[in-house]
Amino acid sequence: MMRAGRAATPPRADRAATCYKSVMLPSRPVDPGPALTRRRELGGRSARSLLMTILGEFVLPADSPAQTTALVRALAMHGVAEKSARQALARTAAEGWLTPLREGRRVRWALTARGRTLLTEGASRIYSFGRRHRHWQHTWLLVLVTVPEPRRDLRHRLRTRMTWAGFGSLAPGVWVSPDVGREAEAATILADLGLAAEAVSFTASGGTIGSASSVAAQAWDMSAVAKSYQAFLDEFGPLQPATGDDTLVAQTRLVHEWRRFPFLDPQLPAELLPGDWTGAAAARLFHRRHAEWTPGAQRRWAALAAEEESGG
Repeated sequence: MMRAGRAATPPRADRAATCYKSVMLPSRPVDPGPALTRRRELGGRSARSLLMTILGEFVLPADSPAQTTALVRALAMHGVAEKSARQALARTAAEGWLTPLREGRRVRWALTARGRTLLTEGASRIYSFGRRHRHWQHTWLLVLVTVPEPRRDLRHRLRTRMTWAGFGSLAPGVWVSPDVGREAEAATILADLGLAAEAVSFTASGGTIGSASSVAAQAWDMSAVAKSYQAFLDEFGPLQPATGDDTLVAQTRLVHEWRRFPFLDPQLPAELLPGDWTGAAAARLFHRRHAEWTPGAQRRWAALAAEEESGG
């Protein structure tokens, strides 16, 4: 069992979706990036969302197809029923991230080239998140874009991708970032969505009306982000996995929870953050725990995979 200090730490109940979850995605072509949806990243620990974390944390670095039973057992450690686990595998394959390899009655799952790219890029973003510290030149990047009123799906995809890129919304159609280097990323997003002709960008400094902190407060709900960081600290600060299974579960949960923050936190300059900002402490904890738990979690996954390969 897992222990926090001397007292046992029960698993938390799944959180309800706050905006990246129902996790069941609509049956339409996957948008070219981020390929995972904002709903899936910001909601609770669904079978499909947990599966993507397991694939990125264990299957990708192992560089080897995984047995169905190994993945089902790993998901079962999080309370996912076998039927739900198998459905998650089938639907993830249908989305193009996995491909089944049949060996008699057994099925192994290999990452597709598309899935490998997705998870590699996601891992790079997740593991580097919270490490960047830059000096702000007090210059804002503004992007104005018009989306036709009937195109709600297009507005949703724009919002998802601009938020992922760290932009905040000052008003409908007005996106802002304190990082002027994000202009190229914004241009790519707009081109991908067919909105380049409907947009214009500016760089600007603040005038005498209002303040930089008021812009930040209007564009981003940083108090909600701070609460999420505090919940992360409360969960993983005292957590001490006692067994191999516990370590595998703890590592999966750690990465699964942390991967939400690139959607939640725009990584504002220090000048725009509260003095008691919890994000820095949460980032330090994530990287420390990840380094502590990785060896044990990887050993347990390798053992689990070997057991299933041998039919154990």
